[in-house]
Amino acid sequence: MQTGSVAAAPGNTFFVEWCGFQGETGVRDLLKRLRVLLTREEVVPERLPGATAVVIDVFMATTTLLSILENGARGVYPVASLEEANGVAAQLDASKILRGGEQDAARIEGYDHGPFPEEYAPEVVENKDVIFVTTNGTRAIADAAPAATVLLGALRNAPAVARQLEASKTDSIYFVCAGSAGRFSVEDFLGAATMLSYMDVEDWRLNDGAWLALDFAGRHEDDVSAVLKQSRAGRWFVENDRMDAFDFVTDVGASDLIPEVVKGKLRPAVEAGKGGSS
Repeated sequence: MQTGSVAAAPGNTFFVEWCGFQGETGVRDLLKRLRVLLTREEVVPERLPGATAVVIDVFMATTTLLSILENGARGVYPVASLEEANGVAAQLDASKILRGGEQDAARIEGYDHGPFPEEYAPEVVENKDVIFVTTNGTRAIADAAPAATVLLGALRNAPAVARQLEASKTDSIYFVCAGSAGRFSVEDFLGAATMLSYMDVEDWRLNDGAWLALDFAGRHEDDVSAVLKQSRAGRWFVENDRMDAFDFVTDVGASDLIPEVVKGKLRPAVEAGKGGSS
């Protein structure tokens, strides 16, 4: 694949993948690769081994999962389906389980909680194992599982995710936007764009999605909330008087926690460059 450079702004240059032939230049082996996938359906599992994947579902899965972990749940288990939720539950202490999430934007019958962060306050999740399933976000997490490292990103932890990626020295990154039923969603794209805006990407080879995300971030870095209010999902919060939840989701940089998926369970990501576990 040939590569070229595109001027993003005076003094800044970033590399973009061009539609050329593999092996024509030696640049392929010198540049790190960074890709933004606009929906989870773009994931090609065979390309993920060795890479770091950041899964983004701003409204609401990755935002809510971040909150559940941050609020002190004993265990947090994002699962791809109701059947998988039952399988995980069978391995846990039934008296300590909370089930939450949504299917097709509706609360799940028989589950304890829905998809919103405020439902998982510290006093609710303390000493509990939370099994969480959603239509798009937790399925995207499952799709990203072949990656060497799977992190969860949201607007609330976007700067922290960017710092982690830069410090990790990884040479292959996938931002996986969950999307909505196979369709592009502005909020997830904006999440990826916001994370990219905190990174130095000069030495990275970007796919078209990443290039567009950087451009989008440059246009809207000062009006994240206004952009999301115009999106399909954002309008729902405005029209249903849920601005408390909307403001929580769009609070960029409010959290320094980065959830990492390890064997189907969330844990705080080990700080890049340091050994041990957190």
